[in-house]
Amino acid sequence: MSTHTATPAHGIHGQLQHDHGHDHHGDGHGHDEHDGASHGTFKSYMTGFVLAVILTAIPFWLVMDNVIESSSTTAMVLLGLGAIQIVVHMIYFLHMNFRSEGGWNMLALIFTVVFVVITLSGSLWVMYHMNANMMPAMTHEMNDKP
Repeated sequence: MSTHTATPAHGIHGQLQHDHGHDHHGDGHGHDEHDGASHGTFKSYMTGFVLAVILTAIPFWLVMDNVIESSSTTAMVLLGLGAIQIVVHMIYFLHMNFRSEGGWNMLALIFTVVFVVITLSGSLWVMYHMNANMMPAMTHEMNDKP
């Protein structure tokens, strides 16, 4: 941090302007990174935006034009594209990487992914088995009624 103190005439804005660009790491490059987290450039934001638009348009195209005959295959492709889009958002917009916050961001992400996978797969498993095993005689009884 700089030793400059903000006077009432400068305010906090003056202090922020003064501190920006100083070499806090001692490597002579004059950059100011916070715990390894990168700051986005216009090019990186535009790359993320274009990728997000493409990853949104492809699922709409797949569903609207019925490109894949099997609905279960289409659903799996959509889930894959959704997962890729989550990664794009995390990298290009949230600036998450293995270096930011001393690696804690990535550890929190891994925990979240594991938790979501367990929750979703468990929920799907329970719903599938409840659908397959709940009141199986009811279909036979409905066919016998006039």
